[in-house]
Amino acid sequence: MLHDTFPTETEQTEVYRKVLVAYAPRPVYMRTLDIGGDKALPYFPFTEDNPYLGWRGIRFTLDNTSIFLTQIRALLKANINSQNMRIMLPMVSRVEEVDCFLGLLNEAMLQLEGEGLSVTKPSVGVMIEVPSATLILDHLAKRIDFISIGSNDLTQYLLAVDRNNPKVSSLYNFLNPAVIKSIFQVVATAHELQLGVSLCGEMASDPAAVLLLIGMEVDTLSMSAFNLPKVKWVIRSVSQARAKGLLQEVLSLESEAKIRELLEAELISVGLGGLLRAGG
Repeated sequence: MLHDTFPTETEQTEVYRKVLVAYAPRPVYMRTLDIGGDKALPYFPFTEDNPYLGWRGIRFTLDNTSIFLTQIRALLKANINSQNMRIMLPMVSRVEEVDCFLGLLNEAMLQLEGEGLSVTKPSVGVMIEVPSATLILDHLAKRIDFISIGSNDLTQYLLAVDRNNPKVSSLYNFLNPAVIKSIFQVVATAHELQLGVSLCGEMASDPAAVLLLIGMEVDTLSMSAFNLPKVKWVIRSVSQARAKGLLQEVLSLESEAKIRELLEAELISVGLGGLLRAGG
């Protein structure tokens, strides 16, 4: 987004390598090019009547394989020394998209090996943002190593609410019973299939929602650095057993207001009421 044109393979490799080396040996999850919807490139403009249901994420990159292959090559080259990269695919809605990516990944590896470079195949995961992906986890699991639940997009697609539209944005709420039940089912199914589960988006940094995510046994939460302290505080203050009990209570509730009331009362009872006053 900061460039005037698509960055070259060399430019991408240098940027990716700096990040991977800085965090090694800890794993770094690199999401492939994710444009469309509310993320536009000034040098590649296109207009759609309904961008959130349009040319987004992996749909765009699979239609622009030269751009995609360049990024995949850069990622593999950047990972040669650190060996801590994971690749994550956005907006996946069908298994064919993952198959096409894996074909490009194998092609990129063969190209680089032919150039005398020693590359290794990284772990591959998908973003669970589209409702269809929640229903085909068993098929996806044959092809991937982990999932990351994109709570923002999954919420708006499940509720059919554009969170950027002021006329309906008040209906957007990740504590909606349908959203909670869907995420709970995704986590349970993923663990049955031996997939690691991460969750990102606004839900991961909301102290009340984090209580539920602990109870669901989500493996990893992704958020901005600013929100890390308060979320760590919640995780260290509430036992998983208690969080599981709260989750069962919440699953029986019918409204977002009742769910938030219950969760915020729990935060207050364990001495975390200050997070609420701080807008947590």
